[in-house]
Amino acid sequence: MKISVKWLALDEASKRKNTRLIEEFLELRVVPDHPLIWRNMPVKNLRRIHVEELLGRFIATPHKAKHLLVGILKLIYVALRQDWIEIDPTAAAEWRPAYAGWKAWSREAMAQFEKRWQLGTAARTCYRLALWLGNRRGDVAGLRWDQRVTRRVFIDGVERHFDGFDIVQAKNKGRTGGKRLFVPITPMLSEILDAADRRGETVLVNGYGDPFSAKSLTGMMAHWCKLAGLPKGLTLYGLRNSLGVYLAEAEASTRQLMDVLGHDDIDHAELYSREASQVRLAVQGMDRVVRLVTRKPMLGEPIGEPPYKALINNDNGGPGGCVQAIDFIDFFAGTNRESSRIVPYGSAAYVA
Repeated sequence: MKISVKWLALDEASKRKNTRLIEEFLELRVVPDHPLIWRNMPVKNLRRIHVEELLGRFIATPHKAKHLLVGILKLIYVALRQDWIEIDPTAAAEWRPAYAGWKAWSREAMAQFEKRWQLGTAARTCYRLALWLGNRRGDVAGLRWDQRVTRRVFIDGVERHFDGFDIVQAKNKGRTGGKRLFVPITPMLSEILDAADRRGETVLVNGYGDPFSAKSLTGMMAHWCKLAGLPKGLTLYGLRNSLGVYLAEAEASTRQLMDVLGHDDIDHAELYSREASQVRLAVQGMDRVVRLVTRKPMLGEPIGEPPYKALINNDNGGPGGCVQAIDFIDFFAGTNRESSRIVPYGSAAYVA
């Protein structure tokens, strides 16, 4: 297995993780109350029913079950390539519960975190990068200043210039090269960039001016949340999900959600829009009933003004008016894009 093309394409961290998962699988008992383990079983004896039963043991920790299956698939791949088996026993296995994802942060939790950690602190910078980049911890930790670029985009026939980051996602980078994304810099992200400590190549640095490792950010975020008086369970990935919720509430399409967050799986993208759509449609439906019965215009009344009046400063008229849902979506994903080009950030000239 360790000389296969797929294995050699993995980075060292992925190799260590998969080795650990495979060893764990091989040490599992075939039947819980019998000493026989899978290491001593011929691979041809593995059936779909065994896979479903085995993964069902981890029903309380579905992420663990998913990762264990990934390790098993590595072994199955080799068995198929070596003609030890002809059928993949994991195919059509029904075991996975409904995916809920990491808990998105509430508005109250965000406000509490920001109250504790001021602009310019590593905690606030990390938090805002995770939220407004919409990327994973490895991409947050490795984000560099030289990745900041300006892109020219035509939207509805009008050329607009957007500052943003040109990112190649760390996930699957060793195997597929990673997914390349342009992430526009919103005013919410610009605010944190202006206040950031610019002592190193990366946007996020520790007290010594050095970058954080991706793995360390998980523990650091838990530490920062604890100091902010927040409960356990709020994570960096939860902030990524929070951006998905924002997009869904702004009525972004599934395709736009996928392009902003870098998802290839449409089911993941639809997780965000499903709940937001249910709430919105339920309110809209009952609003019709209220108008029919009471002649009043709506169930709820608007509260306050949008926190950001303008989405971007550009060379086509400067700041815009009030934030509109379609403006928010276009800002992230764009529509009717006819052409685009990346040029270095801050360049005085744009080549047509």
